[in-house]
Amino acid sequence: MNNNLPDNEKSLWILKTKGALPLTALAKEMGVTTEGARFHLLKLANEGLVESTTESKGRGRPQQIWGLTSKGQSRFPDTHADLTVNLIRTIRETLGEKALQQIIKANGEEILDRYTQHLSGIQELERRIEALVDIRQREGYMAEYRSEADGEYLFIENHCPICAAATQCQGFCDNELTTFRTVLGAQVTVDRISHIVAGARRCAYVIKHKE
Repeated sequence: MNNNLPDNEKSLWILKTKGALPLTALAKEMGVTTEGARFHLLKLANEGLVESTTESKGRGRPQQIWGLTSKGQSRFPDTHADLTVNLIRTIRETLGEKALQQIIKANGEEILDRYTQHLSGIQELERRIEALVDIRQREGYMAEYRSEADGEYLFIENHCPICAAATQCQGFCDNELTTFRTVLGAQVTVDRISHIVAGARRCAYVIKHKE
């Protein structure tokens, strides 16, 4: 995260990448007091960007959980969404589904070539994942990864800048998964366990060495 972001923008970024959080957790992530975090949240709520829900966990006082609204989600752009959807519709209607799939395939091949060059010469799996995170961050996917105790890696994309296109054509998501599997190497498996297009908050992939 860019620490030079204004506190209001920082709040939105944290809720986007971490998901809905209680006030105390958000304050800790922001590095401010609870009252400071509450001030920013109330300001964002007045703008319709965040909202709170009440969550009860057993005994004790119910907890307020803060998360992004659909308007808040829209602050993280879907690249040229309207234009992309219209182009897909036009291609499908004028040239047919087969032509559309050929275009998506060609796009996927171009991405695969570019990613392969970006990861060229990197042998260690974790370093390859870091390189993949780097290129996906630069393309707007808010990517990150973490290593798990069992030797697996969790690769996460907190945003999809082509969500409108991916919703229209599953081929974009299929190509992405194929690309990840190819560039990370035949010695590992890559499985998608969470999918924004399917309604999840983020896309997540488990990466591990083949047995």
